[in-house]
Amino acid sequence: MKIRMLTSIAGAGFSRGPGEEWDTDDKQAIRLINAGYAVPVVEKVVETATLQPVVERRSRPRPKASE
Repeated sequence: MKIRMLTSIAGAGFSRGPGEEWDTDDKQAIRLINAGYAVPVVEKVVETATLQPVVERRSRPRPKASE
């Protein structure tokens, strides 16, 4: 699970600072979130649309009325 740290934390062989994002196992992430040290990172999915090219259509001149 990806989390963002709210506070500093350090342990044997690692340290993380406020604002730092990192992937950790779910058990560790849930513990840090419940303790108020981190928040889960929600990845936004951005969908893109494919636009069709604009086809310019010109109207034909109208025939003149017969007199």
